[in-house]
Amino acid sequence: MFFLLRVAFWLSIVLILLPSGTQHGPATSQVGAADALSAASATVHDLKGFCAREPDACTVGSELATTLGYRAQAGAKMLYDFLSETMAPREDNSLADDSGKSPLADSSLHQGSQNTLTPADLSPPWHGPAIRKLSGHSA
Repeated sequence: MFFLLRVAFWLSIVLILLPSGTQHGPATSQVGAADALSAASATVHDLKGFCAREPDACTVGSELATTLGYRAQAGAKMLYDFLSETMAPREDNSLADDSGKSPLADSSLHQGSQNTLTPADLSPPWHGPAIRKLSGHSA
């Protein structure tokens, strides 16, 4: 839980110190970086004693953070598995899933092997006899 508080603290410091790029007109805030740093430091000092003042809130917050961490881990694992299955090249270079059926075609078309060529299909085509020209004879 303190990790999240530290991350929020440092992110807010970075965001405060970054130039905004736009002016807000005459009502521009006159809070300087030193004032913001001292206010943030006082806030962190106050948050350190928060769990002593509100132990129930800290218990619920830590359980919530743990649950969210487990859910994020499970979601990341599911995403990693999905991307691994989708992007990984397969040995047979097909789009078939684990059951052997292609998700893009009807299951009745793919029963067993996809090698549907017959021996006649595999034999080379007939070209006929080769015609030779005889040299020296003119017709």
